[in-house]
Amino acid sequence: MLGGMNEPDREPSRPGDTPFDDDTRPIGAHQHRYGERAEDTTAFGPAASGHGAGPGGYRSGYGAGAPAGGASYPGGGPRQESGRHERGGRRRGLGVGVLVGALVLGGLAGFGGAAGYDALTPDEATTSTSDEPTASTVVQREDTPAAEGSVEDVANSVLPSVVKINVRGPQGEGSGSGVIISGDGEILTNYHVVEVAEQGGAVSVGFNDGSTAQASVVGTDPLTDLAIIKVSGVNGLTPAALGQSGNLDVGEEVVAIGSPFGLDATVTSGIVSALQRPVSVSGQGSAMNTAYPAIQTDAAINPGNSGGPLVNMDGEVVGINSSIRTSSVTGGQGGSIGLGFAIPLDEVLPIVDQLRNGEDPTHARLGVEVTDAASDDGLLQGAGVAAIEPGSAADRAGLERGDVVIRVGDQPVSDATSLVATVRGHRPGDQVTLTVVRDGQEMQVEATLDSDGGTPAS
Repeated sequence: MLGGMNEPDREPSRPGDTPFDDDTRPIGAHQHRYGERAEDTTAFGPAASGHGAGPGGYRSGYGAGAPAGGASYPGGGPRQESGRHERGGRRRGLGVGVLVGALVLGGLAGFGGAAGYDALTPDEATTSTSDEPTASTVVQREDTPAAEGSVEDVANSVLPSVVKINVRGPQGEGSGSGVIISGDGEILTNYHVVEVAEQGGAVSVGFNDGSTAQASVVGTDPLTDLAIIKVSGVNGLTPAALGQSGNLDVGEEVVAIGSPFGLDATVTSGIVSALQRPVSVSGQGSAMNTAYPAIQTDAAINPGNSGGPLVNMDGEVVGINSSIRTSSVTGGQGGSIGLGFAIPLDEVLPIVDQLRNGEDPTHARLGVEVTDAASDDGLLQGAGVAAIEPGSAADRAGLERGDVVIRVGDQPVSDATSLVATVRGHRPGDQVTLTVVRDGQEMQVEATLDSDGGTPAS
């Protein structure tokens, strides 16, 4: 039951078995299994984790591991050092042999093709008749400071606060990304990035200055795909500035930073493509099964980006990159096709605080089982109420079996996942207005959301 609601039974599909439309994955970790190639490494956490497609076709970000296809885990495992060097860089307010080989080979192929064509069909028009030799000149120009609010400026500001997370456990190894949130070493990342290290595994962190340190897991929350880790023996780190995801607008420029395919300190940019996008994610062989109202972006996000920040042009973290939609038509590990998803920061900060304080995280709960509902003419779509838990928020609000929820507040609800994700974006105790269709008539009911323990919030 997700957030007090059960989604309809759906068989998670295997990578490569689903068409483009149904393939969204966690981007947690880029990881591999010991002794075998991971079937799927599109989750963002570690640079080589195997995550399968969950309900709705989304895959979580790669959590841990090395890229499939021959690339190995950097150094054969996380490098750990006892200390770290002084880190540089500004802040505002608050990894690959196969890849390189492919790039080089591609370059050579292009060059050879062009050269062969010229040998067969020389271009007489380009032949010089002058006896004077010619040569390119080097233009001397000073390196000017980054313009305020530019991608370069944002990168300079945020890179010192972004880390690469190396994870090793009984089931695999890999690398992902994280955001420093305190000077003494607290780091926010995705649950699916560190999940492989939960059972006696090891976690190490690589900083922007090249130093490394060991880390331990402070707390995890699979339901929101978040985790807090803490490095030991370090001080004076640069915490990231935390912004407000609620202030984002569609079309606004954003920057994503992380370690896609193990390539640490990678910066990409794009725009906010959509807000409150319902995303349902399930990791293959993972305990994670979640849905959340995501920030959608076309900034390139790939396996290994999971846990890294999505930031606004003021250099403030507004989301945690967590999942991508990818095409598995060609098989293997998919990458960015311009459909990336981040967990909105506003809606999970209370969870972050609970994890930092060693508390059990709480979540909003409506107390219904729901299914996808649609009329034959397609004019009505929503979440159909299949069952109601006695004494729950839904029961107290007067919801009835057979009702179709089409809106929560101003947010449209198009199916079961949409309702789950929307409720997940609230906190226990929040009062929400549910627009439902009952016996063909539209009506509104008020509900005060419970905590996921089933007890009404105070």
